[in-house]
Amino acid sequence: MGSSSEQQSSGNYDFSFKISLIGDSGVGKSSLLVSFISASSHDSAPTIGVDFKIKLLTVGGKRLKLTIWDTAGQERFRTLTSSYYRGAHGIILVYDVTRRETFTNLSDLWAKEVELYSTNQDSVKMLVGNKVDRESERAVSKEEGIELAKELGCMFIECSAKTRQNVQQCFEDLALKIMEVPSLLEEGSTVGKSKIVKQEPGTLGAPPGAPPPIGGCCA
Repeated sequence: MGSSSEQQSSGNYDFSFKISLIGDSGVGKSSLLVSFISASSHDSAPTIGVDFKIKLLTVGGKRLKLTIWDTAGQERFRTLTSSYYRGAHGIILVYDVTRRETFTNLSDLWAKEVELYSTNQDSVKMLVGNKVDRESERAVSKEEGIELAKELGCMFIECSAKTRQNVQQCFEDLALKIMEVPSLLEEGSTVGKSKIVKQEPGTLGAPPGAPPPIGGCCA
């Protein structure tokens, strides 16, 4: 019933997507992940380097395997950046609604990094304001969050990893949006099959994941 049974059935899915969680250290990225993966939430110890977890779920009638990458927000782990973003279908930018600097750092630092390192131009981004359970300490309004999300071309949601409010919805909404993007859907469906597919002659110049040309076949 736990994660072991989920792992055993990990080959039974329609699409596989990579999601990257980014944002300052301490905004609750790991707590969001734990809250989503397990039935309960607890305060996680700070992540050292990179960690990732796998979650199997059904969204929109499709069975999905989400590989969710979590990273420490500290500068000294910046060397991991390119592999962390490479091939990500979804990127979740997290800030703490009680700490304004974590919000401003999303536009001043993290959004620029996504622009620089993300290899999927079509990747779906979601802005997440965490810790809404601490409403009395709020330093960033919901309206400001919505405004920044528009500016960055992101989806937007506020949630609480502690109470689990909107956590499931956050990941499900992101997955649904990814499935609306044809290039990401195609990529997600071919993960795992790429090992057996040989590159056809004459396609060396084609970008990875590019669909074959339409028409042009011999009659």
